[in-house]
Amino acid sequence: MAFLVSFASFAASDPKPEQYQLNLRSGVTDISQQVYDLHMTIFWICVVIAIIVFGAMLWATIFHRKSRGVKPATFHESVKVEIAWTVVPFIILIGMAIPATKTLIAMEDVSAPDVSVIVTGSQWKWHYKYMDNEVEYYSVMATQPEQIANKLEKNINYLLEVDRPLVIPTNQKVRFLITSDDVIHSWWVPDFAVKKDANPGFINEAWARVEKPGIYRGQCAELCGKDHGFMPVVVIAKEPAEYAAWIEEQEELQRKAKEEEQKLLAMNMDMDELMTVGERVYNTTCAACHMPNGEGLPGVFPALKGSDIALNDMQKHIDVVVNGVSGTAMQAYAKQLSMKELAAVITYERNAWGNDTGELVQAKDVNAVLNGQ
Repeated sequence: MAFLVSFASFAASDPKPEQYQLNLRSGVTDISQQVYDLHMTIFWICVVIAIIVFGAMLWATIFHRKSRGVKPATFHESVKVEIAWTVVPFIILIGMAIPATKTLIAMEDVSAPDVSVIVTGSQWKWHYKYMDNEVEYYSVMATQPEQIANKLEKNINYLLEVDRPLVIPTNQKVRFLITSDDVIHSWWVPDFAVKKDANPGFINEAWARVEKPGIYRGQCAELCGKDHGFMPVVVIAKEPAEYAAWIEEQEELQRKAKEEEQKLLAMNMDMDELMTVGERVYNTTCAACHMPNGEGLPGVFPALKGSDIALNDMQKHIDVVVNGVSGTAMQAYAKQLSMKELAAVITYERNAWGNDTGELVQAKDVNAVLNGQ
């Protein structure tokens, strides 16, 4: 179902959408155009072959049928025919292989990039890190839960919108280094002709040079878990000058965020502030697995309500949220949330749903775990 919705949305978001578009998209990069041209070349070769083969069968069926008094040939085999139906397909395949090989070689040529971005799949979001500077962030689906629950009307980009898109410059070669920190994902942007698996422990490479500024959408194309349909990709291509200004702005924002976190280490938040922020973070980040009531899904995701870790072992609780649990769906949130958000959500989990430990977790407690203290 998610694929069908996404297909319709891709067609609808095309600059010049065609109703009931079924053919491959020509895309917005030179490689995507080469792929489209190759696709159409092979398609028409197949059409010609089909016309010749089925035309010959139809002609033979009509004009050489028994009711016309035609008698079947008596020869058993022909060396000329054997040679013909071996050589002709061989020539056709060579003719198809030459342009296909050229396109594949071009697709794999990731040399001399102008910009390099590490793309990391993580259930169920993407993490982008620019190798040429210190900008990195998570990109999470921004579709409203009410739309998913059919309480609000679905917009044209339903399930294909995120809070922080990937931003790249136009007319520059952008290399994507694609990997995963949990299960196999697949980073797919149809307009770029880029679809690469994100495998844990491995790095796959792809590239694109986008000529026109715009917004280009895709999604995870690998069945990566129960929320697979909620892992979109959105890329914004900006003019080089605008892109440079955006990078500078992001670097400044991240610098200020680090300064604020350092100030936070010397401060203590009160229970009301921690619970307010913690509830917001929990409902956004944790409730999908552990449920809004903290009772989890029996046999799948553990309950936090009344759990030993939430009632007793604060240090372990912080470690699990910050570093995750290897071999499980519990991710590490150290890079996904700020220290304030981490402290708040852990405090919330230790005091919501009747847990009522009265214990407050502060940013300095989280920082101690982050630094292995």
